[in-house]
Amino acid sequence: MNILQEFDTITAIATPLGTGGVGVIRISGDKTYEILSSIYNKKTEIGKISHGWILDDDKKIDEVIVLPFKKPHSYTGEDVVEIHCHGGINVVKNILDLIIKNGARIAEKGEFTKRAFLNKKMDLSQAEAVADLIHAKTKNFAKHSAKNLSGVLAEKIKEIRADIFKVLSRIIAGIDFPEDVAEPEYSYLTENFERIIAEIDRILESAKSSNIMRQGLKIAIVGRPNVGKSSLFNTLLNLERAIVTDIAGTTRDILRENLDWDVPITLIDTAGIRDTQDVDKVEEIGIEFSKQAVEEADFVIFLYDAHAGYTREDDQIFKLLEGKEHLIAANKTDLGVKELIECALPISTYTKDGLDELKEQIKKYSYNFSNEDMEFTTNTRQQNCLENCRESLMNALVSARNQELQDLISIDLKSSLLFLDEITGEVITDEILNNIFEHFCIGK
Repeated sequence: MNILQEFDTITAIATPLGTGGVGVIRISGDKTYEILSSIYNKKTEIGKISHGWILDDDKKIDEVIVLPFKKPHSYTGEDVVEIHCHGGINVVKNILDLIIKNGARIAEKGEFTKRAFLNKKMDLSQAEAVADLIHAKTKNFAKHSAKNLSGVLAEKIKEIRADIFKVLSRIIAGIDFPEDVAEPEYSYLTENFERIIAEIDRILESAKSSNIMRQGLKIAIVGRPNVGKSSLFNTLLNLERAIVTDIAGTTRDILRENLDWDVPITLIDTAGIRDTQDVDKVEEIGIEFSKQAVEEADFVIFLYDAHAGYTREDDQIFKLLEGKEHLIAANKTDLGVKELIECALPISTYTKDGLDELKEQIKKYSYNFSNEDMEFTTNTRQQNCLENCRESLMNALVSARNQELQDLISIDLKSSLLFLDEITGEVITDEILNNIFEHFCIGK
């Protein structure tokens, strides 16, 4: 986006396209009310909702409700109007085309929120929370995203920044005015650096939970052919998603479906893993996909046939799970148990015996990442900024312990402040800014 585009009047459909009761078109910019007056049959009063008709050269397009907002008291900080019309696809598009014809342009992805950030209506962490809230896959993550939108992460970053700035100010005062102000004691510096680093560590402790809540937990079901993987997949989903037969090798591709158990879960049904010398090309490809799924999964359910017993092939597959969080389930117990290995949970996808306990164990693992007591969540960009800030503070801490020149210590402190300012957007590059808003939908 070039500098001239920043000041254009923009418009977009703010609701999903499709047949619905209401569609919303948003306009923002200096020409908002000029455009509205040319297509609306009522005079708009700021702060008052009005009801009227959208017109195209006196031809009625739709009966609408108009919500006007005057800058700076709007979402973007600019003049904004929301037009609430009937939700048919053609109705909404007709009004959008009319707005564009009268001087607006289509907004880019996330441009309304970008303007809100540029106009100081929110900081960058709050803008990112908007995207998280829109794309939240679970109720739990939506609640955490709302916390960030309310500014809890921004406030914590401001607190840490103020603590660092306080120490930096004392160092600079001692350097610039040595006759009037003594340099702070090194014990004061180390004590404060250790405390601030501990606070950053506390935030970073929840990084994995934040990432899992945002991206989801991948759980793969693996085992030999015909041990009941697809039956278990269908049972956990509570729908007939995968084809189930007595023929070994029925599943030849990876099936993925989503579950909401406080943490978003992607459940993966894999092709049965066996010696590729005995299979055709299609099944061989499916087996390779299964091995990749094991590598990518956060958690693996290893399934074997309790009636047939634990075999050499089972053991070879189990070795693929080394280093992976996993659960062992022994299926087909309704047919009789030949062998139940240590730590295996006996289940039957046919009678449903043991499945409640299996679900509880999966949920128990997933609940490790659904910490409702977390003050806020962080994304990868914010985590990288915090880690860089921590590294600068660690350098300052080492220097303070070695009682090095405080002028040098101040350089690391200034660096740590810059990394914190990247989180809130006080210091930001166009590349980072565009990358963030590229992940927004048009209309937000």
